Amino acid sequence: MIAFACAHERGMLKGSGRSIPGLHLRDALAAVDAKYPGLITRFGGHAMAAGLTMPEEGLAAFRTVFDVQCRALLDADALAQVIDSDGELGPQEFVLDTAHLIESAGPWGQGFPEPRFDGEFEVIDLRPIGKDGNHVRYRLRGPQGLINAVHFNGAEIAVDGGRVRAVYQLAINRWQDRETLELKIEQIEAAS
Repeated sequence: MIAFACAHERGMLKGSGRSIPGLHLRDALAAVDAKYPGLITRFGGHAMAAGLTMPEEGLAAFRTVFDVQCRALLDADALAQVIDSDGELGPQEFVLDTAHLIESAGPWGQGFPEPRFDGEFEVIDLRPIGKDGNHVRYRLRGPQGLINAVHFNGAEIAVDGGRVRAVYQLAINRWQDRETLELKIEQIEAAS
């Protein structure tokens, strides 16, 4: 994905892009630049992040040729949304000590992601949070008992009631000099 904004130079755009595994973003921009000289004024970056500058009037053409270039480099497997999980946690692992151990094992990053887990829970209640109500705070019941969870930007796929399957990170909520365990949900859906 590349996001554009007006550059300081009149009539120019600056773009900043982030990639997905399987697409070398800088090489994709180099291929577009080689096939369509002048469309991009300058670019640089690496496999997972790149930036570019280009004239505003070239944006529509760039969208088309960049899409064609990316489709040529990616196969269906690269475009499938796959979420890796480290499996289910046992009830004895749903404790602050586990979250502290995970936190201290970082830093996490590309090629070394923070552990994610999955499991089934019962939704006790939920409420929208955040200025625009885009985030969701859940209270869930699982094998370990009741636990709070937060799903940032999850309002559109919120599941209100019943059993759910969730992919999450074990997190520490620090507020008013207190630490509590919570789940940071990445994906949630009704359990089948």
